[in-house]
Amino acid sequence: MVKGRVDSIESFGLVDGPGIRTVVFLSGCKLRCKYCHNPEMWKMEEENYTPKQLVEKIIRFKPYFKKNRGGVTFSGGEPLLQADFLIEVCKLLKEEKIHIALDTAGVGVGKYEEVLENVDLVILDIKHITEEGYKDLTGGDMAESLKFLEVAQKMKKKLWLRQVIVPGIMDNKEYIDQLYEFIKDIKYVEKIEFLPYHKLGSEKYEALGIDYPYKDKKEMDKKKSDELFQYLMSKFDNRED
Repeated sequence: MVKGRVDSIESFGLVDGPGIRTVVFLSGCKLRCKYCHNPEMWKMEEENYTPKQLVEKIIRFKPYFKKNRGGVTFSGGEPLLQADFLIEVCKLLKEEKIHIALDTAGVGVGKYEEVLENVDLVILDIKHITEEGYKDLTGGDMAESLKFLEVAQKMKKKLWLRQVIVPGIMDNKEYIDQLYEFIKDIKYVEKIEFLPYHKLGSEKYEALGIDYPYKDKKEMDKKKSDELFQYLMSKFDNRED
């Protein structure tokens, strides 16, 4: 029987998808994003849940989902690294008619079609829009995330696109122009979000004995981030279809 590695469960999440959500954080991640606020989830921990055990825990919150059009969001870490477990859990949740969102960077182990068959919404983290920038920021290869996006597009999956705005990298119109070119032809996008870089997870690095890559970087000014978001939206408003 397939078992999963669950780091933690948040009962009343309000930002990772529509409505009130149960957010399941799965451990394990191939990327090492310099701004990551969950470094404790990089390592694949011991198996601690069967699909049935996890679903039984989740359905306790089903009444809240119905009232607020909420559901379950799988996050991490990178949930796509536990594809077999994720597939089995999602199948059981679909039997319960529970809305499922997947918060991912799109860097898993394949089986993307099988996963997405039972997912209602993909919250896709756009790390960077060039291969060089992606490699510098995450330590990984951009190709896998593009592969995942291609599958999601083929399957017509609803998307929320997220971009962390890091000072000195994304906080300028030149980058936003490139971002627009990168995402303008992506279909089925319901929402675009800018997340201003913050240091809320930096203390975890010290506790884990890991150097925090951005210890000398200032947090992103929210007002400027909002202005850049409006600049991006204006490009969509003014484009000629």
